[in-house]
Amino acid sequence: MSSTFVVQDGFASKQDRCVTRLLEFFGVGSRVGTTTDVMSGNCTGPGFDKSRVLCSAKAFLQLIENLEKLSDCKDQWVNRVHSAFVYPGDDASALQQLARLLGAVEMTPLSRSNDEDFSISNECDDFCGVMAGVKVNRPAVNSDGYLVSKANRNATQIISSRKGASFLKGEYHGVAVFLSTFSDVIDIDAELASQNFDIREHLFRAAPIVLYIKWAFHTCWNAPEANACLIIDDPLLRRRYGCVDFKRLLAAMEAHHFSTSIAFIPWNWRRSSAEIIRLFKENAENYSLSVHGCDHVRGEFGVSDRSRLYGKARRALERMSNHASDTGLQHDCVMVFPQGVFSKAGMSALKHTNFIAAVNNDVVSTDLEPVTIADVWKTAVMRYSGFPIFTRRYPWEGIENFAFDLLLGKPALIVIHHDYCSDGCDRLNGFIEELNRLKCPLRWRNLADVIRHSYRQRPLSSGSAEVEMYAKELLLENHTDQRVQYLVRRHESNPSDIKEIHSGSKNIPYECHEGFINFGVDLDAGESRLIRVVMHELTEVVPTKEKLSYRLRTMLRRYLCELRDNHITPARLRLVGSR
Repeated sequence: MSSTFVVQDGFASKQDRCVTRLLEFFGVGSRVGTTTDVMSGNCTGPGFDKSRVLCSAKAFLQLIENLEKLSDCKDQWVNRVHSAFVYPGDDASALQQLARLLGAVEMTPLSRSNDEDFSISNECDDFCGVMAGVKVNRPAVNSDGYLVSKANRNATQIISSRKGASFLKGEYHGVAVFLSTFSDVIDIDAELASQNFDIREHLFRAAPIVLYIKWAFHTCWNAPEANACLIIDDPLLRRRYGCVDFKRLLAAMEAHHFSTSIAFIPWNWRRSSAEIIRLFKENAENYSLSVHGCDHVRGEFGVSDRSRLYGKARRALERMSNHASDTGLQHDCVMVFPQGVFSKAGMSALKHTNFIAAVNNDVVSTDLEPVTIADVWKTAVMRYSGFPIFTRRYPWEGIENFAFDLLLGKPALIVIHHDYCSDGCDRLNGFIEELNRLKCPLRWRNLADVIRHSYRQRPLSSGSAEVEMYAKELLLENHTDQRVQYLVRRHESNPSDIKEIHSGSKNIPYECHEGFINFGVDLDAGESRLIRVVMHELTEVVPTKEKLSYRLRTMLRRYLCELRDNHITPARLRLVGSR
C-alpha cells in the first residue's frame, strides 16, 4: 500500500487543506505531520511501501536544510520516500529558491493577460497518461504564478508554453520531486462558477496535483476503462435530417471507429422511416437511440411540478415503447434534457421511472441549487435526489476538456447538432480522430452501455475491491484471473425510495449508511453481472392528458423546427460556404 504524508509545519494553510481534500476525493488516505517526522522516518507506517510526500515550497526547503545537516538521514530519504509533490504556498521567495535547486535557471512571472497556449509533455506518458501531448488553448491565469523560462537538463518540463514551464519534475538525492509554480491549489469544495467544469479556467491549479495523484497512487479511485459515445440531438429517423445523412454518417463511424446515439424526441414516435430503422437494426454496434425529452418544448423538464414531470417522463417512455413495438428498434432508457434545462423536481420524477440516468451539458438546475467542483468531478453528478447526470460536451470545448474528464474517470460524451455535419462529416471525423489519438484506448459503445460501464473502482486487498456505482444499472465485470469480492456503494439521499436491488432473478441485500447504500457482489474470474436498482413508483396523481391548445402548439413547434433544420439552416450554410 502507498503511504501518504502531508507536511504541515505550523498552522495548516488553505493550500494544505485543499491538498488533503483532493487526496480524500481520490480515495487516498493521508497522514499529517512535520518535517521532523519525515526526518525520523515516521512518514512511512508499518506494512506500507515508500511514502509520497506533499508539502509547500517553504516546508520542503526546511526538509532539505535538515537533511543536509545529517548525512545518515539521506539514506532514509532515498529508502523511504517514493516522490514528492511541492506547491508554492504563500512564500514566493521559497518557491524561487527551491526551483533553482531543482534545475530552474531563470524564472519570470506569468502575466494574468495570458495569450499563450500550454502543452502537456508527450515525453512523460507514464506520468501524464491521457493528458500526454494535449494542448490547452490559452488557459486562464487566475492566481499568482511563475514560469521556469530556462532550466538545466536535469529538469523535465511537464506543463509548458514556448515561454517556459509551470510544472516540472526535478530530483533531490535520487527522489523525484514535482514542482508546481502557481500559488493556488484547486478547492474542489468551491461552488462551480459555470454550467460545467472547464480545465482551461483551472489548468495551473488543478492539472499538476491531479496528474501527480493519479500517477503516484495506483490504489486511488480509477475507472476500469474509458468509454465514449457521440450524441446527436433531435433528428427524425429519415434518410436525411438537416445536414445529417445517416448512411454517410455510418460510413464515417466505420472508417473512424466511433458510435452514435440519436437523442430521439418521443413525440416523433410514429414518423420513422422503415429504411433507416433497418439501417439502425443492422448496425446496432454503431447506432442507438436515447430519449430527448417528451414533446421537446422549451424547458419542459425545468418546472417544479413533480406530478406533471412524472407524467411526462412516463409518457416519453410509453411513446418510446410504442416505437419499439412498431419498428422492432430498441432504445436506451437515458434522458437527454431538451435545451439542457432541468429542475430538482424533474430529477426526482425521473428517479422513480425506468430511466437509468440523465445526460446533460449543464449541471445546475433551474432551482439554482449550488453545485461544487467535487460534484462535477465525480463520474456523474449525484446531487439531485441521487439520480445521476452524466456530463457531455461540445467539440468546441476543446480536446483538453475531454482528456481531463477521462483522467478523472468520466466517460467521453460528445454532443453535436445536425449542422456540425454540414461539410460531409469532415469536421466531425477530424475531431473523432483527435479524440482517438489520446493516450487512452476508448471503448465506443451505445449510450446505455457507456453508462452501465461508468463507475469508480479501487483495490482493497488481494481478491477484493471497492466500487462506487452511479447509474441505476451497473455492468460489473471481473477481468482478473481470480474470484473477486466487490463491495459496492452508491449515493442515496432517500433509501426508502428503493424497492429492490437485483441481478437477474436474484435479489441483493443491502445496507444504508451515511448517505450511501452498500452491498456485496462476488464474481468468478471472467464473470460479469448486470445489477439494477429499482425504485418505487410515485403514488401521486399524474395528469393523464395535455390540453388541446398545448398539443397544437407542440405540433406547430415540431414542424417549424423541422422546417428550420431541413431547409433554412442548410440553405444558410450553403450561402455562407459559397462566399
